Amino acid sequence: MNVIQNNVRQYSMTFALLLIMILFQVLTDGILLQPLNITNLILQNSYILILAIGMVLIIITGHIDLSVGSIAAFIGALSAILMIKMNLDPILTILLCLLVGALVGAWQGFWVAYVKIPAFIVTLAGMLIFRGITLIMLQGQSIAPYPQSFQRLSSGFLPDVFNGASVHLLSLVIGVLLCAVLIALEWLARKRKLKNGVVVLNPTLFALKIAGIAAVILGFTYILASYRGIPYILILLIALIAFYAFLTKKTVFGRHIYAVGGNEKAAALSGIKTKRVTFMVFVNMGMLAALSGLIFAARLNAATPRAGNLFELDAIAAAFIGGASAYGGVGTVIGAVVGGLVMGVMNNGMSILGLGIDWQQAIKGLVLLAAVAFDIMNKKRG
Repeated sequence: MNVIQNNVRQYSMTFALLLIMILFQVLTDGILLQPLNITNLILQNSYILILAIGMVLIIITGHIDLSVGSIAAFIGALSAILMIKMNLDPILTILLCLLVGALVGAWQGFWVAYVKIPAFIVTLAGMLIFRGITLIMLQGQSIAPYPQSFQRLSSGFLPDVFNGASVHLLSLVIGVLLCAVLIALEWLARKRKLKNGVVVLNPTLFALKIAGIAAVILGFTYILASYRGIPYILILLIALIAFYAFLTKKTVFGRHIYAVGGNEKAAALSGIKTKRVTFMVFVNMGMLAALSGLIFAARLNAATPRAGNLFELDAIAAAFIGGASAYGGVGTVIGAVVGGLVMGVMNNGMSILGLGIDWQQAIKGLVLLAAVAFDIMNKKRG
């Protein structure tokens, strides 16, 4: 019974996401899960999901970053000047922008980790500084258009090497392979737990869990294959999720992040270099904010002074809805991505239903409040 409860708790937000999708699928008369809409959902929320991955690490360490939207706008402006006005190669521009993003993160991480100024203050200052620099660089004007090769970063699709007539065959093949890999990993993990004497789900429930994973992956890839296939940005997202999930769960640095967030003094006494961990988490956030800014600029095909507005709130909300604790030390990359998808599906569904931005903001606020209240009540029970 404990194993079932643990699994239900672990996947509770995923179940919530599925229920929200079913609800909006019914309310929108089937529009939500149409291939075109699902593809747009991925393209429209990719930059928030990337920010959410970095933000959850910041929150796990017990901090917050209010500047990511302004950093994204600043990097977008920088990329436009380098690429459009100075005709720099897109790949070289992307590398330079990521480096600048990391330096921005290092600037903020230095004040938080080594000078011990609260992250709320440092990043609030960063929000104003980089928004101001963006306005200075763009002089209040938008800069466009970007080269087509750069635009494909956020709007390109994987070419179908099998030349499918009505569906994108390569996407279906990738879906089947991904499904096989995940099932193999689940089976190996179960085998390892049994070998170590850990209690696992009984065979029937395990088979149901595997069948559920397979159904979701195959259904999702079929929907994408029915339109134009897998977008490049989805491949980038999956790579980032896999890398950061591995980093947080399987590496020493990942364990140090949780230790710093759980109890910084105890972590320091046990030999963890807490200042360096905090500093590196902010450097990482700066680089991901830069990547998010590049993707947003490529999607808009322009650098605009108002780019990145309120991105930080969406990223913070995604991390908390996905199970990150307001007290630090708790949260997962997968949870943050699921939280971002919950926000994205709600935005999309409410827009299709014609709800005004006022109601959308209010409803999202209530969902965020409920998620944090749930975390606090769990904490008290624990």
